[in-house]
Amino acid sequence: MIRAQRLVFILLALFALPFFVAAQDSPVDYATLLAKLKAGDTNIDYGRLRLSYVDSPEYKQAKDVSKSEKAMIPAINAKEYKEALKDAEVVLANDYVNMDAHFVAFIANRELGATDKADFHRTVFRGLVDSIIHSGDGKSTEKAWVVINVDEEYVILRVLGFRPSGQSLINKDGHSYDEMKVKNVEDGTEQTFYFNVDISMKHFGV
Repeated sequence: MIRAQRLVFILLALFALPFFVAAQDSPVDYATLLAKLKAGDTNIDYGRLRLSYVDSPEYKQAKDVSKSEKAMIPAINAKEYKEALKDAEVVLANDYVNMDAHFVAFIANRELGATDKADFHRTVFRGLVDSIIHSGDGKSTEKAWVVINVDEEYVILRVLGFRPSGQSLINKDGHSYDEMKVKNVEDGTEQTFYFNVDISMKHFGV
């Protein structure tokens, strides 16, 4: 991870507090949840929102927004808040569960004086983060954190104050896991976390 990214995301740990309950097993329509959220109802099940997205028509119709996704972090670091917000909105228009984009939108709106919008994106960011954290404790394969893509793994590590030092894909009992060796960014202590990547394997072929 580049230095600039670390500078931006060091703020994440300040507000990644328990916020929402873990997702339930039964599927819920992504469009319905998304409509509620965009209408201002932030008291939704963010875990279900994430999990239903990868099986939704919206996911299949999403455009490639990698250019905007890569540009929004440098823009925030350069204090080009309008450009950063523009890129974040492009990402969110195609992938509303993208946590990095919500964080960028939070920072950009805050700096541009749009307090209500900043608070909204901060709330959504926290909800998405907590839906992963509450899916397990990450300390074993049995209680691995459930993610829908690799990017979510790195967001969680940044929020918790760790940086990856090694990664291995392991298979156990018919499931796939990323075993992440990490170091605490403050004291360098080492730890191992596990992420359930069944969804990534199914939908993204990784």
